[in-house]
Amino acid sequence: MGNFQYGGQAVIEGVMMRGPALRAVAVRRPDATLVLDTRPVGSLAARVPLLKWPFIRGVVVLVESLVMGLEALSFSASQAVEEEEELTTRDIILTLAVALALGIFLFVVLPAGLAHLLAGFLRGLFLQNLVEGVIRLGVFLLYVVSIGMLPDIRRVFQYHGAEHKVINAYEAGDELVVSRVQQYSTFHPRCGTSFILIVLVVSIFLFSLLGEQVLWWRVTSRILLLPLLAGVSYELLKLSARYPRFFLCRLFIIPGRWLQGLTTREPDDDQVEVAIAALGAVLGGDARYAGKAGQPGAAL
Repeated sequence: MGNFQYGGQAVIEGVMMRGPALRAVAVRRPDATLVLDTRPVGSLAARVPLLKWPFIRGVVVLVESLVMGLEALSFSASQAVEEEEELTTRDIILTLAVALALGIFLFVVLPAGLAHLLAGFLRGLFLQNLVEGVIRLGVFLLYVVSIGMLPDIRRVFQYHGAEHKVINAYEAGDELVVSRVQQYSTFHPRCGTSFILIVLVVSIFLFSLLGEQVLWWRVTSRILLLPLLAGVSYELLKLSARYPRFFLCRLFIIPGRWLQGLTTREPDDDQVEVAIAALGAVLGGDARYAGKAGQPGAAL
């Protein structure tokens, strides 16, 4: 467990942190009280060693993170509006299905369709896939910028910044108190935003290997290759986080830092306190505990 790298995500008025055995969600309620929800982590990879293999583990982590993230969002939403009802298993499955369908349309069907329409003006497969990748990146940036204008999402982005600050302080071996944590950056190389950027870049090269395609197969092949794309991108994310000074890794880290500028904001002290409480819960309830990370683990 000492080599585990802690991570999590921002939720509504709170932060979720994941450890090797526990995940904790800390939420600030409307009356300013802080509530914690701590549950054991039951990873399928712990029972099936094959799922820990490189290029496979990335897909497992992604799916488990999506499910865990939805559960955390459900809890945080219920606390933020002071209601007890949370998402059922059926609700989570339905939400995942809708989110997956919307994601496939926005980031697979739409870019592939537009690139196919422009194919007559583009020479070479690589150029076509480069344009498709640029369209995909443009859709993502437009989506992030658009939702970032919403006041509630801006607060989520502040909690995202608080989460990164706490993880940075923990990995530096510093004391987990607000005054110390606030001195750290809102950037972290294992952030999911950086993962998305790596996916976009890798997709350009991966899809260029497929040759000329009719539109229906162009879209279908990209959907079928999503697990491979996620697996390769996850390994590159881990590599860039482990060797941040290596030149090729910096090619992923620097653009990822720019993108994180869109999905993080400087948090206030109360928000940092929430993030510290979440990490403290998965560290055994003692938020003053600090250690240094070892092998890369889950993305933030």
